[in-house]
Amino acid sequence: MFDLSDVTYLSSEAGRTDLARASAYTFSPSTLVADTAALRAEFGGRAAVLAQTVQLRRKATAKLGDVGHWLFTDDALQQATPAAVARHRAARLAGSVVHDVTCSVGAELAALDGVAATVIGSDIDPVRTAMARHNIGEQVLICRADALAPASRAQVVIADPGRRSGGRRRFDPSAYTPPLDAVLRTYADRDLVVKCAPGLDFTDLREQTGFDGEIEVVSLDGGVREACLWSAGLACARRRATVLVTSGQGYQLTDADPDDCAVGEAGEWIIDPDGAVVRAGLVRQYAARHGLWQLDSRIAYLSGDAVPAGTQGYRVLDTLPYNEKRLRQALAARDCGSLEITVRGVDVDPAVLRTRLKLRGSVALSAVITRIGSGAQAFVCAARSPGGTHTPSPRSV
Repeated sequence: MFDLSDVTYLSSEAGRTDLARASAYTFSPSTLVADTAALRAEFGGRAAVLAQTVQLRRKATAKLGDVGHWLFTDDALQQATPAAVARHRAARLAGSVVHDVTCSVGAELAALDGVAATVIGSDIDPVRTAMARHNIGEQVLICRADALAPASRAQVVIADPGRRSGGRRRFDPSAYTPPLDAVLRTYADRDLVVKCAPGLDFTDLREQTGFDGEIEVVSLDGGVREACLWSAGLACARRRATVLVTSGQGYQLTDADPDDCAVGEAGEWIIDPDGAVVRAGLVRQYAARHGLWQLDSRIAYLSGDAVPAGTQGYRVLDTLPYNEKRLRQALAARDCGSLEITVRGVDVDPAVLRTRLKLRGSVALSAVITRIGSGAQAFVCAARSPGGTHTPSPRSV
């Protein structure tokens, strides 16, 4: 744990010099004990904060970019919004006066700086506030304040309630710090943006809190990162899926997009839409955009004659009612030795099933197991094709 004296030391010239020397250690699994002992011998009581800061900076690079001079706590880094996601959100707030009332160590402030007309940051934690001042500099006003006691008249408020305690995620929004419903009540008269966990039950959220704005689910490079609540004054839709990619072109869908898609039997490909599309409840809109159809109206798997770019697809070899024995026989007939298993709507543990199938062949395949109507079907497929890249026709395997 860091305290204010640690932040003062690490921000000082002596601290920066010591951090540069500590950065020479690798802290790899094989050298961690020896490196820690050597650091303790050289720096005594400062060794722990130096080691932790060096390791946190290395972890932060992939998530936040060039933050080699930043200070972090472990929980703050875990919850920090990836830079690409923060920049996307900042673009929607361009030209506004924005107050981040849970600014933590400043990741959101960095994205807003230079985009919003004015940026203010505050946090109730004095250590994180001090770290944010070190990280961001003097161009952003940063102060200590309780998020539930408004400290500015900014037209837009951003809040990212704490969803972790001791490194563990909290899934109940009433257990957030501060509680989500309290944040919504406190800023009911402002334009408000609230980051929250993508696993929330959004229907319950609306019913329990009366939230009537936009729910945006954001993914980055195939992984769902967060949900974001946009109050009515900032909303452009009721539901939005934003798919961001580090290299290439992302896309967005909303509930205002056409959703006319059919339900039918599997075609050449089974398509698994991005997790943001699924969590936002926009599978039909995605299907309509790409000329696909659903296998079942309640299941997120789609089918079509081609795989949209950037989406993972499974090329279908065999279709059979799901039965473990029949699946084993179908896989054996194709000399399957390794198998990726994906499941939706059926109570099957892929790891347990893979063991029970006792695969002994040499070919890599995929199996998609899903509910169709009142039953379950298994699709034996070629090895997964990411990003719309077509594998050679598996029917020749």
